[in-house]
Amino acid sequence: MAWPFAFFLLKMKTEKIMPELPEVEVICRGLRPHLSGQRITAVVSSGKTLRHSVPVETLRQRLCGQRIMGVERRAKYLLLFCEDGHLLIIHLGMTGNLGLFPHTAPLKPHDHVGWQLENAMELRFNDIRRFGAIWLLTPEEAATRESGFFAATGLEPFSPLWTADHCLSRARSRQLPIKNFLMEGKVVAGIGNIYANEALFAAGIHPARPASSLKKRDWQRLIPIVCQILTEAIACGGSTISDFINANGESGYFQINFKVYGRKGQPCPQCGALIEKTQIGGRASYFCLHCQR
Repeated sequence: MAWPFAFFLLKMKTEKIMPELPEVEVICRGLRPHLSGQRITAVVSSGKTLRHSVPVETLRQRLCGQRIMGVERRAKYLLLFCEDGHLLIIHLGMTGNLGLFPHTAPLKPHDHVGWQLENAMELRFNDIRRFGAIWLLTPEEAATRESGFFAATGLEPFSPLWTADHCLSRARSRQLPIKNFLMEGKVVAGIGNIYANEALFAAGIHPARPASSLKKRDWQRLIPIVCQILTEAIACGGSTISDFINANGESGYFQINFKVYGRKGQPCPQCGALIEKTQIGGRASYFCLHCQR
């Protein structure tokens, strides 16, 4: 029987919901006490390719015998730090999930990579669509990850460096819709579709408005709202809509706080006008035409 330390990402109706920063942060916090200090004894694989080929032999050669010293999050990536400096990076893709199981627990369909631990448990990566990815950085690459692996990744939303002035300078010549600007990950990392919709509604900004049109006062209002919404979502255990179960075996419930996401045709909680839906950059965008300018 599986331990209740698992993360499941399903879909709402026909729309695929990807794990965003709060969901990955919840997983990170949930797995940390169960992985930290544990030694990896074996690496197993289905042999199938994920987003790219999994370096299984390299994982075995470099990780077996290594102790996991820390579990962190960067953007939407999970980072497992090993005692000799190697860094294991996992991205869940669209349908990836991580769970801890006894070594002897039967494999489930789509279990593709497993890291067996000295306490007779196994961290398993399950991914139906196989859009997830796994990388292993050498100690040298890990030490320079911000200028290397994460060179194109923006600031963390909670970073004191994510300021109105920073956003103004990066958005000055961008005609990209502000929603896409927030989601592209080059200025700020980890903000996905759900939370971009909710933050822009709370800030009264239309999602299709060009990023370059925002004034400093707009950014001064939007940035703390983004951080507040992400903080609340983390506290609620995430909000992947359907059957999200966080790393403590509890369902995420931030979705009950949605003001606009998934509420097409329902009354705006502020003015009563009907919530509208459109496609912006290929993603579902929900907004109130009356409240968001």
